[in-house]
Amino acid sequence: MKRWLEMSAASLGRGIQTGDIDPIDLTEEYLGAIETHPFRDRIYSAVTPDRARAEAAAASARAKSGSRLSPLDGVPISWKDLVDSADIPTEAGTALLKGRVPEHDAPILTNATALGLVCLGKVHMSELAFSGLGLNPITATSPCVNDHDAVSGGSSSGSAASVAFGLAAASIGSDTGGSVRIPSAWNDLVGLKTTSGRIALDGIVPLCARLDTIGPLCRTVEDAALMLAAIEGTKPVNLTGATLEGVRLGVCETIAMDDIRDAPMAGFRSAVERLENMGARVEGIELPMVSSAMALSPILFAPEAYGTWKDEIEAAPEKMFPEILARFRGGADVSAADFVAAWQTIDTCRAEFETATSGFDAIIMPSSPILPPNLDRLMSDSEYYVTENLLALRNTRIGNLMGSCALTLPTGLPSTGIMFVSSPNSEERLLRLGAAAEAALA
Repeated sequence: MKRWLEMSAASLGRGIQTGDIDPIDLTEEYLGAIETHPFRDRIYSAVTPDRARAEAAAASARAKSGSRLSPLDGVPISWKDLVDSADIPTEAGTALLKGRVPEHDAPILTNATALGLVCLGKVHMSELAFSGLGLNPITATSPCVNDHDAVSGGSSSGSAASVAFGLAAASIGSDTGGSVRIPSAWNDLVGLKTTSGRIALDGIVPLCARLDTIGPLCRTVEDAALMLAAIEGTKPVNLTGATLEGVRLGVCETIAMDDIRDAPMAGFRSAVERLENMGARVEGIELPMVSSAMALSPILFAPEAYGTWKDEIEAAPEKMFPEILARFRGGADVSAADFVAAWQTIDTCRAEFETATSGFDAIIMPSSPILPPNLDRLMSDSEYYVTENLLALRNTRIGNLMGSCALTLPTGLPSTGIMFVSSPNSEERLLRLGAAAEAALA
């Protein structure tokens, strides 16, 4: 039934629990929607009907016997094309890895499968995860749900599109500089960036291992909590009773509020007003260490990315989208000494950030300063591509550099989000805050 495709993952799970939804029927509904969708090949890189049907049949039997494994047992989801999946191509959106078929599932996929989630397949992404736009002429570019002529955001582009277009109940992506949060914001979804190191990266095609993180893209904060528990193989945080009363939020006034375009600013201001109406105290805060850290971005991201992939890249550079190739090669000439020194400075900035923000429940800012850019212009205008890509990732990158966890919520204005940045490894507290904020923004 079409309404199933518009429901949250948690709601679908509850329907399975009550017997109103059979996982077999639900999975067939998703597989049929994927097969007939006009953007199927721009969203899914590989559909796995045999695996999905087998997992759905097992989930159906468990539901009938009263032995469900988790709240999401029997719920179909998608996976970004950098999460290893046994006997399914996992090519990270690049021709450099064409034909790569892992023998085993990544541990996060193993955990989710053990809790009954149904794998619908793999979804497209930016090439080797090195772009916040989601533009990928090498494999496919997923569209934005609000503007089909615009990109969906990256690098977890297909993850966002699969959920936003009703082709998956939720998805798992990765976030190195904003790759979960940007596509979530641009497609009116909830996106959770987890703390670096919280979730092991075994079986994940890397970009920058020191900054790579895994997280869900979904319809609700409840879904995000359940998906986090699923990939970790743990119990989800209890969101009951979450409130904004007495919550203190700090607006990051260093860099994050500069050059915000009209729609993202309007969405942010409207969201802040509603949070305040529900009891939150909001005040501005200057965070000079953010400026120091952001200035080091060129010394941190591209050098590690290029160091990780230089052999494959230089063996066949013609296989890459030139804009992505240029980004990788931008790290070629950074010295090891500068790289090490930059990370030492980042460690200092992180400690200063923790101290400066310790009195706040979260630091907030617009998730993206811009709306999703036009696909054709990105392909024809290199300067526009570079400018928009860097600006898209600017605010989200703050959370990565500061080692934080972060959550983006839709503001209600299409393709705009509000981001909450919190202390490392405080995902449970952040999700409770997010649940209260979500209620205020509904």
